[in-house]
This record gives sequence, structure tokens and C-alpha cells, in this order.
Amino acid sequence: MSSADSGGELHFTRKKKELEIDALFRALVKFKGSDLHLKVDRPPYIRVKGSLRTLNRGPIDDEEMERLIFPMMDERNRKIYNNDGGADFAHTCLCDGVQWRFRVNVLTQMGHIGLVARRINNDIPELEKLHLPPVLYNLCKHEQGMILLAGVTGSGKSTTIASMLNWVNRNYYKHILTLEDPIEFMFTEDKCLINQREIGQDVIDFSVGMKHAVREDPDVMLVGEMRDRETFETAIHAAETGHLVFGTIHASSAPSTIGRILDLFPANMHKAIRSALALNMKGIVAQKLLPSILPGVQRVPTCEIMIFNSIVQKLVLEEHDEKLADAVRIGAQEGMQDFTMSLKSLVQAKKIDRATAFQVAPNIESLKMALKGIEVKEPGIL
Repeated sequence: MSSADSGGELHFTRKKKELEIDALFRALVKFKGSDLHLKVDRPPYIRVKGSLRTLNRGPIDDEEMERLIFPMMDERNRKIYNNDGGADFAHTCLCDGVQWRFRVNVLTQMGHIGLVARRINNDIPELEKLHLPPVLYNLCKHEQGMILLAGVTGSGKSTTIASMLNWVNRNYYKHILTLEDPIEFMFTEDKCLINQREIGQDVIDFSVGMKHAVREDPDVMLVGEMRDRETFETAIHAAETGHLVFGTIHASSAPSTIGRILDLFPANMHKAIRSALALNMKGIVAQKLLPSILPGVQRVPTCEIMIFNSIVQKLVLEEHDEKLADAVRIGAQEGMQDFTMSLKSLVQAKKIDRATAFQVAPNIESLKMALKGIEVKEPGIL
């Protein structure tokens, strides 16, 4: 298809070729699922409201799996898959006239190719509608520093960060720069100027992207997942040089994130990393998604929030990580909370049921006491 403008130039648009696998992506959208799982000798699975369910069709053999997956990958991702045994990329699919995006991971297991894909919401939910504590707004207001979202895969980290960035977009005149692998949420500019760069498509790798970033005058940066030493070093350097940096990390709780970061570095660097964390980290938010009992709401987050106040900074510097959980519990006036406090709040607000809360509670007895209004006196932490 082509069209001509007033200057007589021809502009060509190419319709995206439909792939065989797109039928499965449309089924995922139709059933309001969050994830698609494909494994050889099994039927397709989709995750709906947190539970895996099979689609009503036969198992996929090796030949069909290759026919479904390989056409999705360009030359770069095919090379990455062949070298690493896996590849991450974004895929788009038209469903009922709406273009949907998916975050795709192609993997090898037991010698067979497989796939896991996450459906990405087209609309970035407003921060106000995510049932998150109001202290997250304060984190968005910082001019400089680092903010990390911690949690396992599927805990809603990417959605929370996208909503936080979009809140900045709606409230400040700033330049937001993202480096993503792949790009997940597509932002619509409001007050902010936003540039989104995808590794492999817009820039060759993360290291080069970060070198470019310092010349691109960003106020706020999203650097994606802290997977390795290089990523964290470049991100913390950006925070040190006057930028507000957002990132994600796989960790089970806010206090344990410190150890997770230190694990990326040799022991002789730990003192320097602790100093960098104490000076530049503004907050760590650990998150899990739970089934909700609110009408029309599938899942809500339970959050653990550790703000880097003077007490937390001192504990990190002096290597008293075992006392960080106590610092979180006594920091409620500054917006801090642990998972027990969060679960208590969600139960009392009738957002989750008691059974769900006790199922995921890190300490069942503490939650029972909290729901009864019994406060546990905290030991001294300094």
C-alpha cells in the first residue's frame, strides 16, 4: 500500500505478516490470560488469575514447535538463541483490531525448544489504581538516586515501574530515557519527552546504550533488570551523576536485595558498593501479586518498602543487614512496611481474604498478632 503527500513523495507501509503462532496469542488475549507456555509433548498452557490452564487442543510436537517459534525470531535473536540456548524479544499481534504486545522468552529444555510469553497491557495503569502505598509517589519525586523494584518473575515489577514513570510523565517536564531488552510498555508523551531504546534494535548492547545515555541529557532513566555487575555499575554511576534511575532485580524481600546486589561483586568490592548504596539508593520496593476479592480486580500487590533513611544507611554501611527488617518495621511513619504489615492492610481493606494472606505470610504468628491489633515491641537496632 502506498500514499503520496503534497510533495509527491511515496510512502510505503507494510502490513505485518501474520504468523501461525498468533492464533495462540489471540487465545491468550481472549481468555484474559497473563502468560502463554509452550512445551513439547504438552498442549499450550495459559495463566489465568495466577493459575495455569491448558488450551483445548492436542500436544505440540518438535516439528510444530519449530514451525511456531522460529518465524518469530529475526537474525539477531536466532543467533542469540543458537549461542545461549535462549533469547528474549518482543512480539506484536493483532487481535480484534487491537495491536497487542508480548514479552517473549524462547528457551531450550531437555534438548527441546519451548516458549514463555507475557502479555503486556496496552494501557499503562495509573499508579493510583494499582492499590499501592502512597509512599511510592514520594519516591517518584526524587531528583537523583536509584529506586529498585524487587520480586520474582510475574510479580508485577514492570507494571509498577511503568506506572511510576508515567506518573512522572504526567506531573513533570523532564526527559525520560529507557534502555530495555525488550521494550515492554509503550509510553505516550504528556509533559515529559520520552525516548525508549531497545537493545539489539536501537543500540547494539547495554554498555554502549549507557555510554550514549550520558550524552542524551536524561533526567529519569529506566535501565531494566539488574542481571549482572556491569548493569548495576553503570546504573549506580548514573545515579551518582545526578539522574533518577529505576530498575528491577530478582530478590524475595527488600532487605535481602542488599545481599543480592553484593553477590554480583567480588568480596573486595563490597565496602565500596555498600557506600554507593547508602549514598544513592532512595528506596527498594519488594512486590508479590495476590488474588483479589475486589469486584473486577484479578490481583493486587503486597509490598515491602524500605526507604533509605539515616538508620537504613547506617546499617548498610556497617554491614548489619540482619537488622534491616527491624528498621523497616519501625519506619512506618516514613512509609516503610514489611510484608506482614502489608498483608494486614490488604485484609482489613477487604482486598484479599485471610486464607490468601496466611498462605503467603513470611511469619504466620506475626500476621495473626497483627490482625488482632497486638504490636510486637521491636529490639534496639542501633
